[in-house]
This record gives sequence, structure tokens and C-alpha cells, in this order.
Amino acid sequence: MNREALLQQYKENPALSVLIIGGGVNGIGTFRDLALQGIDVLLVEKSDFCSGASAASSHMAHGGLRYLENAEFRLVREALTERNRLLQNAPHYVKPLPTTIPIFRWFSGMLNAPLKFFQLRDKGSERGALIIKAGLTMYDMFTRGQQTLPTHKFALQKESLKKRPKLNPKIVSTATYYDAWMPYPERICMELILDAEALSSDAHALNYVSAVGVDGDAVTLRDHLSGQDFTVTPQIVINAAGPWIDIANQAMDTKTKFIGGTKGSHIVVDHPELYESNAGHEMFFENTDGRICLFFPLEDRVLIGTTDIPIDNPDDAVCTDEEIDYMLSLVKVVFPSINVTPDDIVFRFAGVRPLPASDAATPGQISRDHSIKVVEPNKTTNFPILSLVGGKWTTFRAFSEQVTDKVLLRLGKPRRDNTQTMAIGGGKDYPTTTNARQDWLNQLQTETNLDRSRLTTLFDRYGTRARDIAFAIMDGDDIPLAHVPDYSSREIGFIAEQEKVEHVDDFLLRRSLLAMLGKVDRAGINEISHVIGAVLDWSETRINEEVEHAQSILQEKHGVDLQSSVKIDS
Repeated sequence: MNREALLQQYKENPALSVLIIGGGVNGIGTFRDLALQGIDVLLVEKSDFCSGASAASSHMAHGGLRYLENAEFRLVREALTERNRLLQNAPHYVKPLPTTIPIFRWFSGMLNAPLKFFQLRDKGSERGALIIKAGLTMYDMFTRGQQTLPTHKFALQKESLKKRPKLNPKIVSTATYYDAWMPYPERICMELILDAEALSSDAHALNYVSAVGVDGDAVTLRDHLSGQDFTVTPQIVINAAGPWIDIANQAMDTKTKFIGGTKGSHIVVDHPELYESNAGHEMFFENTDGRICLFFPLEDRVLIGTTDIPIDNPDDAVCTDEEIDYMLSLVKVVFPSINVTPDDIVFRFAGVRPLPASDAATPGQISRDHSIKVVEPNKTTNFPILSLVGGKWTTFRAFSEQVTDKVLLRLGKPRRDNTQTMAIGGGKDYPTTTNARQDWLNQLQTETNLDRSRLTTLFDRYGTRARDIAFAIMDGDDIPLAHVPDYSSREIGFIAEQEKVEHVDDFLLRRSLLAMLGKVDRAGINEISHVIGAVLDWSETRINEEVEHAQSILQEKHGVDLQSSVKIDS
């Protein structure tokens, strides 16, 4: 069903069981779980899917090693369990990430750690080797019965410097453990939506639609593409608007103060020396101010982050020059001889963590756990509002399951199935060994007669969903793009048509990594806009508007220099 037909359906039949406001990972995860249970559900997102807090993550799926110091054992155990499930259910988009900690002291933090554990101290302190050893041992123990990744190891100074000669010589040792990373978190969200809609004909998701009012049983929704309003009458509303939760509740005439978010910024740099010095690992460490910092390879770039700054309005979140200076200084802590400058930055981004309102002394002390805050029906709303507060990317499935169970209880419906082992999108039937991968590619090449390297690129980009795209490419005249590496007209056309693309920046920022990796310029934006415009039947005027809109977003929000030519690696 296309967008216009879907909007007309709700105008004619506004009644539904569940309305989800917010298209980040928690809202989308709940959407999929409810669809699995056969519940009629509508998800609306005021911008594009996964364009807020869920798009601004550090691209990690992890247990939260530092949360052990705050005695959040339940959260760490849940996060590690869910990390391992993501590795199994989305192997095309969640990959093992070896993580190395440079350690500068043997015994530092031995007093501070237990004081923080018992909430007798709230200031940071450098963690020495013994404290880190204790934390990593506990970290391994939490997944002993579900061990999908290697356990941690320590290396003394000499061995550490031999592997990474540019590492700070003041270290006494390094520790290496494993977590996971997500090159395409936005694509995970998109595939969850597509999976949900495939599961149930009564599950629908609309981007660029927001809740703007309420009247008893009815919620007024505004389609920002057409400017038209329409109403739905849900039995339950789930507010999954992340850092905008209180704002969304206010739009429904419900005053809350659930969120006390903090801003986290990141930069992506094109710096071969730093890339090589990482040796394929994430470098994870504590800065002198107590802030946990990281950088790791993102394809052929390096992602550096992050900050943790209180902020009142999530719409004001941008990566500032001061934050950039701070993040660039982090490299010197680990690799003193490597000089990374603002000229090396190809992309910057910022988002607001939807943390609970808290009086904690420092942002790092605010819990990353999740909770469901319920506002029961009142004088202005005849339905309950379940607000999803907090949470981590890694734990979205477990959080969604908890929300779905509460919804099912209120609706008087049984749970039919669960998502614990449910593959996500292109992770379905994913070949996990080298031989199985080659067999899969061989079969697809036989069926489509496409170039092997092209099929490999599609597989790396989409997992087993590459099969559908390969057949779409084969079924027409496909033209390689002149200004965009490794993309073609029919691949982009398929994504635009099948993945709810409404603006060109949806593709550049959330259906691909082109913008984040700094691999698109003005000519590329123009070329992609014409391909998408041809598929979506845009006028030349609309195409030109989309080009200007995309360029404006990349320049103003993400600091992308579109004046210079794109560096395309062969």
C-alpha cells in the first residue's frame, strides 16, 4: 500500500489498537514485536526513521563496561545478552569489535571504584590495571553461558608498543576485550520496519508525520509532506519520541518531566595514519576529565567520540567547535605523535541521549537503563500513554519486549511469539562461514549473471537482501553512477521505492553511509537526486529543491565541505 492510500485508509477508518509516536530504535522495535503478535499498530515519526537519538550513537553494540562501577549489574547482563543476540540475528550489520584499553597506572582507582559502587563518591578517577582487570573478569562472567566472543587479555608495555609503535609510551599495559559495532544502525531500523510490515497487514509506519493535538479519544496527526491533518483513535499510545518525549506529551495536552537528556557529539575523520595505528581495534579509554572516550575504524575512516553535555532542547543539538577541539585532543592521549586536525574531518554529528530526569552530580552518573512511565487516561485523553524513557541501542529488543508485554496485558491479548532469535532483514539465512558465503554468491551470480565484485559489494552492503536488489538490477537498464562510488541507478531506485525515501537526505544519511564517510559532493547529490526523482516521479523543480535541501543539511548540520571534490579510494 502506498503512502497516499495508507493515509486515506486512516482517514476513513481511524480506529486502531496502538499508536506509536517516534521512529527511533525503541519505537521501531516495539512496532515489530506488536506486529508479530498480530496487533494493529501505526508508527509515526516527525522526521525520517532513525534520524534522532538512534542515528547519533557511537555505532556500538555493547554491554557497558563502565556501568559495573555504578552497580548496574542487571543492565550489563541484559545488554551483553542482547549484544550477542544482535550478532546472531543481524550478522550483516553487527560485527565483532576487538577493543583495546591503554592503561597508564597499575593501582589507580582502587579506592574510588568501591566508593562509587556504594554511591559514596560521584567524581571520576583514573582506573588502573587491577580495577580494569576486575571489571573485565566480571564482564566475561556475565556471558559465560552464551559466550560468542573471546574473553579478555592483557599485554604488558613492551608487547603493546610492538603491536602499536605510536601508542603512548607512558602506558604500563593494555587490555583487549570484545564488544560489537554497527556500521549501519539506520539500516537496522529500516529493515526492522520492513520486517514488521511483512509480518502483518495491520502494521504500518509513516515518516514525516507527527502528533499535534488530542481530543478525548482522538489524536490529531499532521502529514508534513502534504500539510494535511487527520485523526486516529487508538486504545493505547506509546510515546517513543526519545529526547522529545516531554514535548510529544505536551502536544497531547499531557505535562511530564521524564527526560533529562545529554548531548553526545562525534566526528568522522579521513586519516590513514590514525586508521593504521588502531590496528583494526577500537581504542577505549578514560580522558583526564573522567569522560569515557573512544575511536575506531568505520570502513576506511575513523569515528571519534564522544561528549556528554546536559542540554534542554534536543533540536539545538549540534557538534560545536569546542567539542571538536576536545575530541581531537583525545587522539593525543593515546597516540601523542599523531596529529589530527579539523581539515581531516569529513562529517560531524550530535544527538541527545533520552536519559531520565536526574539530579546526578555528573552526566556520566545518570543511568542508561530503561523504564516505562505510564500516564493513565485523564480529563483530556481517554487512553493511556506509555512513555519509553532511557535505554541503549543494544537493549532495544529487550525493552521492546517489555513494552509489548504491557500492551498485550492491557489489550487482553496473549503473546504469540517472541523476537529472541528472529533474524533482522538481510540477516535472514545469512551465510556465516567463508565457504557458505562463496556458495551463496556463486548461486546468485549464476541466477543473475551480474559481475562477481558487484554482487560482493551488494552482499557487504545489504546481507542476503542483496538478492532482491540484484534481481531488480538485472530487470532493466542499470547505469553506474559517475560521481558516486560503487552505486548504480537501479540499486538507488530500488532503495528509494522500497524503503520509504521521501527526501534525498533520507538516502544520503540513513539508507547509505555516503554522507557520513564523506564520499558525496555536489555533483553526486545532483546525480542521486535525479535518480530518485525519476523513480518517485518528481518534477525538475522538486529535484532542484531536494538538491538544495540536502546540501544545506550536510553543510549546516554536519559540517560537510561540498566545495572540495570527494576523495574516492580505489
